[in-house]
Amino acid sequence: MQSEWYQQLIRPSWSPPSWLFGPVWTFLYLLIVVSFFKVFQLTFQKRISFIIALPFILNLIFNFAFTPLQFGLRSNILAAIDILLVLITLVWAMKAIYPHAKWITYIQIPYLLWVSFATVLQLVITYLNR
Repeated sequence: MQSEWYQQLIRPSWSPPSWLFGPVWTFLYLLIVVSFFKVFQLTFQKRISFIIALPFILNLIFNFAFTPLQFGLRSNILAAIDILLVLITLVWAMKAIYPHAKWITYIQIPYLLWVSFATVLQLVITYLNR
């Protein structure tokens, strides 16, 4: 999925190899599907309010926007802004759901760790390629 353009960017020495992104995101998307489905189910059952589901919805939007911004538009700055929004909405989502379903917060921890790493990586790449 990573284009030749991305391969030509200056990246830090600790940048993971391209082949790692696919397996990591496959695992994370499995966690996302399970947990986000439960959030949306609880919302539709009126067991939690829409405001609790809102950060999950925004997180999905920002998550899915990253690839078109980074690889479609080839915009490091837009990708950096977007990944920050992914991180912010993820933390918001985890805090919002915690009082209602702690396991959903816990299942987001691998996602949070990866997004935190990806945020630092994207910010460094953006800085190095300014």
